[in-house]
Amino acid sequence: MGYAIAEAALAQGNEVTLISGPAAIAPPPEATFVSITTSDELHDALQRALPACDVLVMCAAVSDYKPAAVSPRKMKKRNAPFALRLIATRDILASLPKDNRRYLVVGFAAETHDLKINAREKLLRKNCDLMVANDVSGKDSGMESDENEVLIFFRNGETKKISRAPKKIIARELVKIIAKMFEKSLTKKS
Repeated sequence: MGYAIAEAALAQGNEVTLISGPAAIAPPPEATFVSITTSDELHDALQRALPACDVLVMCAAVSDYKPAAVSPRKMKKRNAPFALRLIATRDILASLPKDNRRYLVVGFAAETHDLKINAREKLLRKNCDLMVANDVSGKDSGMESDENEVLIFFRNGETKKISRAPKKIIARELVKIIAKMFEKSLTKKS
């Protein structure tokens, strides 16, 4: 979805910095591309990109946990039970400044249940300007599908549904919605 949004934003004449982990598709050549592999690298790349940011779209499905320790070499197989200790990763979206931001924040909520409740709560808890939620419990939509269906939650309590469609079409619609929000935010600041 991130690559589709980047392409749609570029098609509308926007400058795009795409920060991405390994992906099966190539990034749009017109985008400034930053390759990362860990959530810590994502955090650092994001901090470097924020000063020039007007709109931040956070649609990466970053793992909530990581190994507590990383072995510098291969761990040999043992004939004993093995437990992998995990620790929480940094909540990148929640770590963004809460006050006096100069950019809009668009978050994504990939949910398997209670989509509306969880997305609204995440919108407020993570201080986003809008939250794009999708149900990832089925095989025909979400992460590994070329199609999706999303419900958009706004801070003012409104919602907007984008019905099932190819991700590129959903991305174009999202970019239009985000552009309108950005224009309104500029008007408020004037």
